[in-house]
Amino acid sequence: MAGRINDDDVKAVRDAVPIDSVVSEYLQLRSAGGGNLKGLCPFHDEKSPSFQVSPSKGLFHCFGCQEGGDTIAFVMKIDHLSFSETVERLAAKAGITLRYEEGGYNPSHQRGERIRLIEAHQAAAEFYVRALESPEAEIGRKFLAERGFDQEAAAHFRVGYSPAGWDHLTRYLRGKGFSDKELITSGLSQDGRRGPIDRFRGRLMWPISDTAGDVVGFGARKLRDDDNGPKYLNTPETPIYKKSQVLYGIDLAKKDIAKASRAVVVEGYTDVMACHLAGVTIAIATCGTAFGNDHIKILRRLLMDNGSARVIFTFDGDAAGQKAALRAFEDDQKFAAETYIAIAPDGMDPCDLRLVKGDDAVRDLVEPRTPLFEFALRQIVGRYDLETPAGRAAALDEAAAVVAKIKTSSVQREVAVQLAGFVGILDQEFVVRRVAQLARWARDKGGEGRGGDGRGGRGPGPQDRRGGAPQQSAQAYPAPAGRTASSGPALHLRSPAHRTERELLKLALQKPALVCPAFDAYGVDEFTAPPYAAVRRCIEEAGGAERGLGDSREYLVAVMDAAPDDTVRNLVTELAVEVFHGKTIDENYAGVQLVQVRLRAVDRRIDDVQSSLARLGSNVAPHELAAAQNEVWVLQQYAQSLRARGADAL
Repeated sequence: MAGRINDDDVKAVRDAVPIDSVVSEYLQLRSAGGGNLKGLCPFHDEKSPSFQVSPSKGLFHCFGCQEGGDTIAFVMKIDHLSFSETVERLAAKAGITLRYEEGGYNPSHQRGERIRLIEAHQAAAEFYVRALESPEAEIGRKFLAERGFDQEAAAHFRVGYSPAGWDHLTRYLRGKGFSDKELITSGLSQDGRRGPIDRFRGRLMWPISDTAGDVVGFGARKLRDDDNGPKYLNTPETPIYKKSQVLYGIDLAKKDIAKASRAVVVEGYTDVMACHLAGVTIAIATCGTAFGNDHIKILRRLLMDNGSARVIFTFDGDAAGQKAALRAFEDDQKFAAETYIAIAPDGMDPCDLRLVKGDDAVRDLVEPRTPLFEFALRQIVGRYDLETPAGRAAALDEAAAVVAKIKTSSVQREVAVQLAGFVGILDQEFVVRRVAQLARWARDKGGEGRGGDGRGGRGPGPQDRRGGAPQQSAQAYPAPAGRTASSGPALHLRSPAHRTERELLKLALQKPALVCPAFDAYGVDEFTAPPYAAVRRCIEEAGGAERGLGDSREYLVAVMDAAPDDTVRNLVTELAVEVFHGKTIDENYAGVQLVQVRLRAVDRRIDDVQSSLARLGSNVAPHELAAAQNEVWVLQQYAQSLRARGADAL
């Protein structure tokens, strides 16, 4: 087994791969001020961005779900990798050769499973691309040419060909050092009578990549009549390929989707190719499954759900296409973006439309015109005879149940008014009341409450509406190792004491030069909130804020490594990226926080000593009384000096 990765190499990987470039592969980031970036969190559903990235510190933190950490932690969580797999992956991206403590390099058979499977798919993609140039693949090249795709187009989309023999790819990958077990697990091979054989044979091959651009699967199109398999055959579910969580073309389209705040959802691989070649470089497709909730999450992170975002679905005009549109409408409200549907004349898909009418027709097709909800409701209403009262009533019952699922009350009312027009009912308020009644019944039946914003959301969001920082529960944080948790009230950020302690910790993590060396003389017990006492202990164990005067990233990593658990570690990242309350963050601002935290600690000590004396009364020994009175006098003088001279008295 390979040894532990050298610590210096881990640090080199952290420094070499900017966190914003890695996170940007999965979601759109925008300026959050103060040099930070923000986006929709990839780890939980949210309506507004509470996920922040600090490029200068190499950290991320979500103020909604409290996930946080550095580049390595982000990749580990989002791609479900081990620490060593993540470091190896990022090292490969940065061109860094890793050393292992027990000597030597990491042999290929000792690499993490995910990395090995991705490497197998990358090798397979290259194999298929070369095979498309073979005489046997003439049928594949002809298929592409008949659909308007030349050699350059095939190369751009890395389209390939799987030879018709039993084990061409299997033997090739074995020669590359991949084991039979890895080939079966990857889905590239399957069990045969005498061992593994190729899963894909004699087919045109499209590589399917994840958001990061790694090939994780393939879509294979039948070319010959004697092929008894399905028209399209996809990679089976594997550790790296989940068809409900991938979108074909997302690796090519993601930057333009984020830039334009627009996405086009088509039905097939050739439709994606046709759109991109026609200049619609925001087109993506599902891979043999309906467009669902996981696909929405991918697009929402790229679209950022701003008010101008648009998602356009292109479905065939046949019954199957109509059914797909209705399914999409079921999930429509999960987008903050406006959703539309585009159906080409004569039911042509984008690939056929490009062949018959050219690139301009494809670009015109995907201009948003018909809102998805309107199309879906017209499809429902169109099944009934609206010339009769019974037909109108039946149409209203079915369509109203669909409208009732819209959680935003204002949108629900607006669509209900339009439904009245579709059905031909003049009394719009009657339809509005009917929809609202069905919505109440559904909530009562399912026990679903609705948030105060009417969206079924989480309420005000991660930031207190008064401008405060995220609310925490003090009980969620354990006492620092080896110490009893500092006493004090539950953490409540409208408390001046807790707010000041938070600001001081943020300074110690983000701008240590402003609080050194005074901060390092502060005891853990000077922080009344147990979570803040835990973070203070982490800073102490990492070498103090003075260590942050050197390499700030190394310092923050050391503080996180000192955390006793993920809860404290997440609070460290939160404080390390959170903006300050003050407008000007300078020595004066830092001095105020230092003085306030120390002054409150001094006042607490005075109260404690005086309370003890009052409880003991005449039972206290004379020398103990004199010592206590002297301590109170000294503390009172110190408090007076702090109030008069500020930071100069520290």
